[in-house]
Order: sequence, then C-alpha cells, then structure tokens
Amino acid sequence: MPDTSFLDWPFFDDRHRALARDLEAWATTALGNGAHDDGNVDAACRALVASLGAGGWLRYAVPAAFGGALAEVDSRAVCLIRETLARHDALADFAFAMQGLGSAPILLAGDEALQRRYLPRVCEGAAIAAFALSEPEAGSDAAALATTARRDGSDWVLDGTKTWISNGGIADFSIVFARTGEAPGSRGISAFVVDAETPGSRIAERIELVAAHPLATLAFENCRIPASHRLGEGGDGFAIAMRSLDIFRASVAAAALGMARRALDESLARAAERVLFGKRLAEFQLTQASIAEMATGIDASALLTYRAAWVRDVQGARTTREAAMAKWNATETAQRIVDRAVQIHGALGVTRGHVVERLYREIRALRIYEGTSEVQQLIIARETLG
Repeated sequence: MPDTSFLDWPFFDDRHRALARDLEAWATTALGNGAHDDGNVDAACRALVASLGAGGWLRYAVPAAFGGALAEVDSRAVCLIRETLARHDALADFAFAMQGLGSAPILLAGDEALQRRYLPRVCEGAAIAAFALSEPEAGSDAAALATTARRDGSDWVLDGTKTWISNGGIADFSIVFARTGEAPGSRGISAFVVDAETPGSRIAERIELVAAHPLATLAFENCRIPASHRLGEGGDGFAIAMRSLDIFRASVAAAALGMARRALDESLARAAERVLFGKRLAEFQLTQASIAEMATGIDASALLTYRAAWVRDVQGARTTREAAMAKWNATETAQRIVDRAVQIHGALGVTRGHVVERLYREIRALRIYEGTSEVQQLIIARETLG
C-alpha cells in the first residue's frame, strides 16, 4: 500500500486528494505490471494513450475550453498524475507527459483554429503529440539548432533534422522548432505544427534506449506547411519552447518521485521477507540506514516538487528556479534510491524483468531529458545570482 500521507500537506486541495485516490484505483486495475519488453513498444504506447484518454486522465493536460478537466492546466494535478503513473508504469507516465508537452505550445501560442483542431483530440487520446526541439548538435544548447524554415508564398518550407524525439514514429503531429532568422541566436527561432503525413516529413531512424520508449530521428526535406501552422509570431519559438518546458519540468521531478516511491515499497517488502544469517534483512542496521536515506530523500524531493507546482498554481509566479531545483534533486535522488533498491534485492535486482531492474533502466533518462542535471544547476545558479 503506497504512502499517501503527503496528500495531507497544505499544497493540496480536496480535489487533488480525490484525483490521487481515483487515479490510484484506476491504475491498479488498468496498468498491469508495467512491463513492456516484448519489442512492440509502439503498440503499447498507442494503447496507453487511448486508455488514458478513455479514462479521462488526459483531460488534465489541456484546459476545459478544449475538453479538459479544469479551467486551466493545474501543475499539482499534472504532478500527482505523473507520480502515480510512474510508480505503476513508466511508459504510461511517458504517454501522459508527451500529450501535455507535445501540445503545450499550441495551448500557449496557437490561434483558436489550431487549438480547436488539435487540443480536443489530445485529451481524448485520439491524436498523439511530439515535441521536436533537439538536434544532433543542439541538445542542452537548444538555441544552437540548425533546422530552417523559409517563407514561400502562403507556406513555410522546413529543412533539417531533429533527433531524440519522444513519440517519434508514432506521433500524429509534432511541434517543430526551426530557425527563421528574425534575429541572431534564440531570437530567430519559430515554432510550427507539422502533421505526420505531411510530404517531406519522414522518420529517418528509430532509436532504442535502455528502457522501452518510442524515440526517433525526424528528417524534413522541402517540407511544406501552411503559414497558419506557425505558432505565435516569428522569432517566438524559443520562448514558446522554454515556457512549455517550464510548465512540465516540475512534473519530471514528480515522475522520478513515483519511481523512487515504488523502489522504496519494493525494498520494504524484500527487507521484511528476506532472511539472511538467521535474521530478516530489515533487522540489519545497514539496511535500516538505507531505508532511512531513501525515505528522507523521497520526502525532500516531494517537498521541492509540490512547492514548485503550488507556486505556479496558487501564486501564479514564474517557477524557473523552483522547477529546476525540483527536477535536479528529485531525479538525482531517485537514481540513488533505485540503486539502493537493486542492492537490497541482490541478484533479483539485476534479473531482467524484475520491478527494480526495470526501474534501474527507466530512471536514468530522467536525469537527461528536459534539461540535464548539469543544466538545472546552471539555471539555479543563474536565477540565484540574478
């Protein structure tokens, strides 16, 4: 039984507590054991998006005006959902997160026609979204991207390559960031909505990770899209990307938190049942020290995560610093907690298919995507010094 005492903290309202309770009940019956190592990750991810849509959970990724559950996207609700899903099934968390991140630029900067075309389908699970920012030479330094978009009559024409794109290969549409040249550096980038079937857009390569996620390199060659598919004004793209990431960065911390909680739960069960030298593993002081470190790390991560979400929801304040702190702390802490869980399980912890072995593979990417731990440290220092 997961520890839900944190829901009594003043960060949450009764609606958040009800959401957490209802989602936990749904996830327990709908998500199975969270294993997706049969090689058909595309089908699994599509099925999860459809299931999350049918269950009404994707409605928390968009506002009520477009079929969402709440008047505005609520960061605490998004974090609770990601924490719960990640504790049960990391791919389900991935599926939910990408529906939010992949459609956020349309919510932030799309005109009403684009919003009404895409956002209702996102929250129904009828259209899968992708966020195409990274390039072979522009990952952490996203402003260095080289993909270009040029105006040609009533169209924009895209040329370039995007890589490490989550949902690449299965997305129905992607938000593509390209250089349009209004100004040097980050001020000369714009954002575009590109449907998957658009001529000139193709999957150049599928990428396999240590944990099963749909990922790909996308290529754009003379890819022509309507002028109406640009989001915001020319040169707004980098700001749109950063604002989108700011909304969801704290939720990456929440996903790490969910994995850490699952690792602790599995460790408690193992320590209680495993007998070694005539004593339960839980009776050894070294095991108790590990459990203490894990429990304390989880609470510290949860406080930082839900503080960031609360500041955004309740104070309406910019949370660049708070979200960076939450992501850095929660992902690094979760990595240590999962590693300790593997150690407590011994040989079982490195047996393919065991829960903690799967967590060991899943947690690693969270310290990289949506800004590496090192980038989060730079952000925190910059904001603090400023």
